Amino acid sequence: MMLAAIKERFDYRTALIALALVTIGVISVYSATYDAKAADTFHKQLLFVFLGFITMVGVMFIPFRLLQLISYPAYFLSILMLVAVLLLGRTVSGSTSWFTIGPFRMQPSEFTKITCVLALATFLARSDVSLRRFRDLAIAGGIVLLPVALIMMQPDTGTALIYLGMFFPVLYWAGASQFTLLSIIGPIVAAVAALFGTTLFLIAVVAFGVLLYLSMEHRIAAAAMFSLTVLVGISVQFIYDGLKPYQQKRIATFLDPNTDPLGAGYNILQSKVAIGSGGVFGKGYLHGTQTQLNFIPEQWTDFIFCVPGEEFGFMGSVTVLALFIALFIRGVGLAATVKNRYAGVVAIGVTSILATHTFMNIGMSLGLLPVVGVPLPFLSYGGSALIASMAMVGLLLNLYANRKEY
Repeated sequence: MMLAAIKERFDYRTALIALALVTIGVISVYSATYDAKAADTFHKQLLFVFLGFITMVGVMFIPFRLLQLISYPAYFLSILMLVAVLLLGRTVSGSTSWFTIGPFRMQPSEFTKITCVLALATFLARSDVSLRRFRDLAIAGGIVLLPVALIMMQPDTGTALIYLGMFFPVLYWAGASQFTLLSIIGPIVAAVAALFGTTLFLIAVVAFGVLLYLSMEHRIAAAAMFSLTVLVGISVQFIYDGLKPYQQKRIATFLDPNTDPLGAGYNILQSKVAIGSGGVFGKGYLHGTQTQLNFIPEQWTDFIFCVPGEEFGFMGSVTVLALFIALFIRGVGLAATVKNRYAGVVAIGVTSILATHTFMNIGMSLGLLPVVGVPLPFLSYGGSALIASMAMVGLLLNLYANRKEY
């Protein structure tokens, strides 16, 4: 009887997936620091894992109604923390994103992702809110764009992109119209396509125009949005010409890492070598040449995916990807199962954050996306990121236990 009650309220599958990813992360961080004279890094990661586990359990047992009640206060507190870090924070690698606490650093923007989702869910759960009204859409956008603006001032482009990656799925889940979704994503796609040349830009613009026409909604607004999208794409070249040389170099390196193989493109090229050299079954644990000879600086942070890719090969990479996909499926399934609208938005928001992190980090490691300093959830070294990821798992476990609450 007791076992049945536990199964009813505890999502052991999600918990086991997260713990499996954390275990792979610990193994990978140990390997990456094994010959790098960074044993202290591994010991700190063990502490972060312990704190993350405590956080996950604590969040899992927060009363569901209290969770919704504290959403706005937690959001405003996190905004104050983002302001404070700009004034009092420590600058690391050109970004003022950290508070120093003894030998440790705390990154407020990692935890603000969670409070942003909670505040957004609280707003969208109101019965008088409709995303088909511009006012409500603007308020929802403001909840997300306020922390994004503060994070861009640090500056930390990678973390800011995570918030935007979360916003689109949440809008879709909360019932935004097809026109609204197209209006948000169209200019972004056009701008990115323009970086790759005129042909790809024209294809993106034509596809966007067709989708707008098929939406059969707001013809005048659709024409205005199409014009804006074309204008954004055309302006990319002018904006690029106005960038500083080092900024242009980053973009050029993303498009072709071989343009600066010993500089900005070094990490991408070495990462691709590490993953590709792993073959099917890898070189064996602690025997990855790229990892053990430290070809990738501080590999235990943003390029941790190279470790299972090199030392456990294709099978190791697929295992990591399969675990992440299983976690995302559990999150989306939970969002579809819960009876409470607030819980559904939180579930899809948390899942979107983790999915965006994973997509950007692995895309970065494979050279498919620019290097923007985004950690891989559960695997990368770092206390703030790991504890925040475990807190998000705790939220999913909390929502599962209360999935029948209205």
